Amino acid sequence: MAGHTDLAFDPWDPAFVADPYPVYAGLRARGRVIRYEPTDQWLVPHHADVSALLRDRRLGRTYRHRFTHEEFGRAAPPAEHEPFHTLNDHGMLDLEPPDHTRIRRLVSKAFTPRTVERLRPYVHGLARDLVAGLVREGGGDLLTDVAEPLPVAVIAEMLGIPEGDRGQLRPWSADICGMYELNPSGRTARRAVRASVEFSEYLRELIAKRRKEPGEDLISGLIAAHDEGDRLTEQEMISTAVLLLNAGHEATVNATVNGWWALFRAPDQLAALRADHSLIPSAIEELMRYDTPLQLFERWVLDDIEIDGTVIPRGSEIAMLFGSANHDPAVFADPGRLDLAREDNPHISFSAGIHYCIGAPLARMELAASMTALLERAPTLACAREPERKPNFVIRGLEGLSVEVR
Repeated sequence: MAGHTDLAFDPWDPAFVADPYPVYAGLRARGRVIRYEPTDQWLVPHHADVSALLRDRRLGRTYRHRFTHEEFGRAAPPAEHEPFHTLNDHGMLDLEPPDHTRIRRLVSKAFTPRTVERLRPYVHGLARDLVAGLVREGGGDLLTDVAEPLPVAVIAEMLGIPEGDRGQLRPWSADICGMYELNPSGRTARRAVRASVEFSEYLRELIAKRRKEPGEDLISGLIAAHDEGDRLTEQEMISTAVLLLNAGHEATVNATVNGWWALFRAPDQLAALRADHSLIPSAIEELMRYDTPLQLFERWVLDDIEIDGTVIPRGSEIAMLFGSANHDPAVFADPGRLDLAREDNPHISFSAGIHYCIGAPLARMELAASMTALLERAPTLACAREPERKPNFVIRGLEGLSVEVR
């Protein structure tokens, strides 16, 4: 078991954030679980362990359903952060059964295969329109011109957020998601709190409108379910809407730009994809694996567990390294090579267990729609200049991706 001083793992180092995958190889060689003092966590880098722990009910996204902060040996969050934690802690991603089960059952009705399939014409039509705009301009920023507006519009449409109100959604989401980084700064926390307050107030007003004038959207559906006897508090509705918006576009946005940046650096694979569009489904899976949008997922240890002879006591926090698991040579042949035709690809970019991404089918559809539109309508798409990577480690993305259509 190694201490952090002799590890190259440094989530605040721009060089590490730029390419963490070689460091992950070193972590995997060190062992199955590694203590990391700067964040007071246990790092888990191997695919088999991450996959098993995601399904292990001795771990939880919260501990408050079983313990007080004092009983669990953890300090309560600072009082000034309360609006963020109220918003975050009532979303199903940070709940455990039975509350998680109850909310997920209601929300899952909006993500059935049939419901998602009904969105296909809208998603593909919007992708074609966005790409057509990019082509007319001879290029632009793939992030702001295609990658962002597509999933934001789709999830906002599902939630029933009016088109004129959608401009603020992405900034609110970005500020809230800053709190998911390791040891966020005071400035990051203040921005997250402000966004939590503003987003919650907006949704509270929207819910009041939908109570009076229900529509076909998900918020109206949650209100109707509550009125029919399925218990769902207003805070749970607000937190669910925010979670769906944040989770419903963050990964898709970053998977799009990370993926195209990877393709531009692997011209043989891009040429193969342009020659054979039937590779699109396997290409999406491989790009999600190759440069993982969510690098780390945290869980609390609710009951003592043992990993490779190391007992991790109740009250500890485990950091499962998705990016490392997706590059584990025990599971993926030649993991550092981008292979769009890779057949055996059990990546865990959508997580696993009860917290498996409920929107995974929709995300795959969105990624396929934008990729199809770009391949068909911008077959000469090229990178205009090397992009700048966002400083974030946990949520991995680019500041932008400047492209040109030659």
